[in-house]
Amino acid sequence: MAVYTTIDKPSDYFETVLYTGTGSTQSITSLDFQPDWVWGKTRNDTQDHQIIDSVRGATKLLATNGTAVEFTDTNNLTSFNSNGFTVGSSGGINGSSDTLVTWCWKAGGSASSNSNGSITSTVSASTDSGFSIVKWTGNGSNPSTVGHGLGAVPKMIITKRISGDTASWHSYHAGIGNAYDIYLNGANAKASDTSWNSTTPTSSVFTVNGANVNVSGAPYIAYCFADVKGFSKFGSYVGNGNADGTFVYTGFSPAFVIVKRTDAVESWFLYDNKRNAHVGNERYYVLKPNTAGAENTTYSDNWQMDFLSNGFKLRTTAGHLNSGNLIYMAFAENPFVTSTGVPATAR
Repeated sequence: MAVYTTIDKPSDYFETVLYTGTGSTQSITSLDFQPDWVWGKTRNDTQDHQIIDSVRGATKLLATNGTAVEFTDTNNLTSFNSNGFTVGSSGGINGSSDTLVTWCWKAGGSASSNSNGSITSTVSASTDSGFSIVKWTGNGSNPSTVGHGLGAVPKMIITKRISGDTASWHSYHAGIGNAYDIYLNGANAKASDTSWNSTTPTSSVFTVNGANVNVSGAPYIAYCFADVKGFSKFGSYVGNGNADGTFVYTGFSPAFVIVKRTDAVESWFLYDNKRNAHVGNERYYVLKPNTAGAENTTYSDNWQMDFLSNGFKLRTTAGHLNSGNLIYMAFAENPFVTSTGVPATAR
């Protein structure tokens, strides 16, 4: 029998969690795994996106919407637990009465040394779910390679210098190719860039080159993603400019989708399966990773996207979602077909 997916239960590796802030210590206990990467955002107020991972440590924060270096907040996310995480009194991720969302991923738990590249890295990797967290120190010898631990070719790599000088979130995406860079913290279109040395990642390493990703003595973090059939997909599409918009096949019912137009100045748009459905499959509650702004909750014809059993479909004429060239990253709620060949329920 053909193997349709190796992950029948995506929530073992990724889950969106909604909760209300208390302004005092609380534990979030709804996950089926211990997360290694937590991305949090206050929905009802202007607050930075909070990025915390197990490789850097629970109290170490980065913000996707800015260039600031890592900082420590002992009252923010204070620990990763077997079924979730604990947050303290910090307003960034637990403000009193705030509505909050976190997107949580499982990597490989405790990190280990990886010497596959010319730079030795520290890696927490899940080869099952195609996700790894990679930390390394630049050597200034360009180009150099860094081991990522996935055992598969990454399709998206999000990098950030974490101390010293401020720096953008330089990102590789297979949908724009290895001669371009795009910033998670910006609305910029893709830009010609030598950060990846025009070299596609391999199943063991990615290439770093130059001042953005390989300054001698500078520490960096990367979040690396490979396609996993029925669980995750990183691709591109061309918008059609119609209200009956482009359909993007992923092979699963999405739990999480980020979209970015790459040939024009447009924000990143983030959707998930927990924050709303307007009519049927339609989603329009939007957060933008490149801004600190509150969640959009006003229904309009500029935001709509359908989550379907085997992908997502745009329901807008707007250029930021359905015109020009766009890239996306998506994770599953349910595979379209399980490992035993059983189709998911139609939507």
